[in-house]
Amino acid sequence: MSDTAPIVAQPIVALRGLKRSFEQGGERIEVLRGVDLAIAPGEIVALLGPSGSGKSTLLQAVGLLEGGFEGAISIAGTAAEALAGDARTKLRREHLGFVYQFHHLLPDFDARENVVMPQMILGTPRTDAEARADSLLSSLGLGHRLTHRPSQLSGGEQQRVAVARALANRPTLVLADEPTGNLDEHTADAVLAQFLALVRGEGSAALVATHNERLAAKMDRVVRLKEGVLI
Repeated sequence: MSDTAPIVAQPIVALRGLKRSFEQGGERIEVLRGVDLAIAPGEIVALLGPSGSGKSTLLQAVGLLEGGFEGAISIAGTAAEALAGDARTKLRREHLGFVYQFHHLLPDFDARENVVMPQMILGTPRTDAEARADSLLSSLGLGHRLTHRPSQLSGGEQQRVAVARALANRPTLVLADEPTGNLDEHTADAVLAQFLALVRGEGSAALVATHNERLAAKMDRVVRLKEGVLI
């Protein structure tokens, strides 16, 4: 019997005592009251809570999209709360991918170009970026729609392009905010299944905000946001 302790992987994201409040009408609104959360490499976590519970605020904190937070945010072992400017942007680009309820695709670019763009911003040669885009889109069933613009795609197809774009730079962590909330139930199920399969296939971790219990149950773990804390 070995006396060697098992190796515990460092969390991809670790939150400690995360707080966020707003002033509204002369009143202080406490949205996050001390959130603690750790996500392991490759783990897909559902962030469950009703609309207005602070799920988007929490994702914005983890995504380094806003300031004004108190507490500690570690991304891939880096103390993100201490970063500012270019260092913060670099960490976000290298480690994070985003999927929103609304796809936010660039309307004047086709599906392939929408997935190529973030790769080229990171410095990937165009030929390599196009090959990566074609592979991701084909795995999502869009191999025949590569040169179609968003206006020529259905809602489900547009969201699949958004998923491919989020994974284009092989992020350590994907943040998804109600990624199927704008789709009908049948399409939502299909898009979520492909999203989960692709994230797992890429080896990324994910934090997925949703108010849908049924969809949350398909993920590795569920955490619930209630009154500003996770339970």
